[in-house]
Amino acid sequence: MSIRHPIIAITGSSGAGTTSVTRTFENIFRRESISAAVIEGDSFHRYDRKAMKLKAAEAEAAGNKNFSHFGPENNLFAELEALFRDYATTGTGKRRKYLHDHDEAAPYKQDPGTFTPWEDVPAKTDLLFYEGLHGAVVTPEVNIAQHPDLLIGVVPVINLEWIQKLYRDKKQRGYSTEAVTDTILRRMPDYVNYICPQFMHTHVNFQRVPMVDTSNPFIARDIPSADESMVVIRFANPKGIDFQYLRNMINDSFMSRANTIVVPGGKMELAMQLIFTPFVWRMMERQKKSQ
Repeated sequence: MSIRHPIIAITGSSGAGTTSVTRTFENIFRRESISAAVIEGDSFHRYDRKAMKLKAAEAEAAGNKNFSHFGPENNLFAELEALFRDYATTGTGKRRKYLHDHDEAAPYKQDPGTFTPWEDVPAKTDLLFYEGLHGAVVTPEVNIAQHPDLLIGVVPVINLEWIQKLYRDKKQRGYSTEAVTDTILRRMPDYVNYICPQFMHTHVNFQRVPMVDTSNPFIARDIPSADESMVVIRFANPKGIDFQYLRNMINDSFMSRANTIVVPGGKMELAMQLIFTPFVWRMMERQKKSQ
């Protein structure tokens, strides 16, 4: 953790909904004129798209049915921790980009699914913002969770997470239900061992719970809408959180535990704005006082 060079990390698995949290912070940064060094978790995968396919085929041939992007063998955990540690100390560090599609790859004259060369994080940014799979990973070799000043978990109930992944991969990527189901099964051990444990280290968790039947996610025709959901927001340390203010500002919200507020799904981004804007204000105020 660092007063002069703070870090905010959003962690959650593929299809969890971390993009909506990222959008909220982008709005906060723009409104408050904050310069953020943005880090995408995909850029710390070990292999590019082609190499990953080859490695997966090799693993399959060797009888490894659980080869996935979630585990340590396919990610650069040590390099990610080094970035967090270096940024907290000096305000810089090494990063690269993963080019997901042709639009992202075109400016770099590279193929989609490849990485850009490693480069230094730009100097004089106000904070580092990470969004990806492993912002709070702790293993015997690394402790990434110790570095961020604000750690946020995005964790829909598991059936909803699967529905979101199925819908995205089928509609946007052209995969079959069988192919997506195989991916879900293949990565389950790594999900249990490296994704779930992160959420005991996060400072705030957002869990979307659908209010409609999702008992068989593999036959769902669409994703339950925000208005068909509630969001459970749990604070690891509720000290300083003005729950009464949040309840007054968010209609139909209620407290389910002393450290947990439940809000309508359509109000999730409003809740994030109300919760995290003061966090960012305090970060920037402490930073100014330290200079």
